[in-house]
Amino acid sequence: MTIKWLINLACFSILCWSAVVAQGQVKSLEPFYSHVTCKGRHDLLDDRSVALIGSSASVEFEVRTDSVILYLQSEFNHGNSFVITINDLYQGRFLLSDDEVQDIRIGLPTDQTSKIGIFKATEAATGNLLVRAIESKAPLSKVPKRSKTIEFIGNSITCGAAADTRTIPCGTAYYHDQHNAYLAYGPRIARALDSDYFLSSVSGIGIYRNWNDEHEKEPIMPEVYENLYLNGPANKPYSFQLQPDLVSICLGTNDLSSGDGIKERLPFNRVAFVSNYVAFVKRVRGHYPNAQILLLSSPTVQGENHKILVECLNEIKKVLEPDIEVDIFDLEPFTASGCTGHPSIEDHQRIAEALIPTFESMLANTRAQ
Repeated sequence: MTIKWLINLACFSILCWSAVVAQGQVKSLEPFYSHVTCKGRHDLLDDRSVALIGSSASVEFEVRTDSVILYLQSEFNHGNSFVITINDLYQGRFLLSDDEVQDIRIGLPTDQTSKIGIFKATEAATGNLLVRAIESKAPLSKVPKRSKTIEFIGNSITCGAAADTRTIPCGTAYYHDQHNAYLAYGPRIARALDSDYFLSSVSGIGIYRNWNDEHEKEPIMPEVYENLYLNGPANKPYSFQLQPDLVSICLGTNDLSSGDGIKERLPFNRVAFVSNYVAFVKRVRGHYPNAQILLLSSPTVQGENHKILVECLNEIKKVLEPDIEVDIFDLEPFTASGCTGHPSIEDHQRIAEALIPTFESMLANTRAQ
């Protein structure tokens, strides 16, 4: 049994009722991949479905008709959340609560061309959000790409983890219940600057160790970054064909964390942090020879740890230059109001507002790709 959704533009309301899709399959429809614009880390599967992998990865298209039907599926039965936009207006975050194909009907105004966006609200670790088919009485067309692109590399903060408590309160069944990558600081910045973007972010990850792991059982960011699926060991290399104008890196929160307070945690290793970070920036520069690089401190690392992080970032900058020029933005720390110490969607707006002028200035100085 699957859930059938109706998203009605006129009243911005959601109605749902039960409907059966036989054996979890959709009826045969014309392949849609060549008629839509895919952004973020995604994969075209053998059955011509699109797998949205990374946080806020998306499928967007334009169409002139009164409705379309989206056939979506969560790869795992623990569910995945997605965001729908219509003409760039946020319609809400919705949950696919099982692993069968679900159909979502979207009502549209008939006197204009409408732009539809499907964005993965969760992250790579929650499994793929599959766009299996799109049914429409009118042809779909691609959405033009914007002139500038930003890549945001980071941890759970960049993922928009634990941020959106408006429909599901903190302390529920799954860690990703409050994920909303679409409303994280990165996508907010990009939209404010009319730029394309993609997120390469993993919850709990660090540059030399992770939130509750001393790099014993879990891969760190330098080990997953070049894998399309952001996991290890690498199962499919990322192509790096898309060349961003600006790369933002926000790491260090987990390296400096004390973990869960139960598992043994070694003192922060400043030498390992700096050397791994320097090597990682060099790797990023190798993939993107023309991109500007911005290093961010963490908005949730406070006190002495904040001081240490900023000192490390300045040391990294000193080691890299003059061969690789990087900029640093020191985010003002604050007490986050999302779940488990993470920024809320309101906090993400605050972070975005602080960063927008710097991003705007850096993008203005980028060369045309």
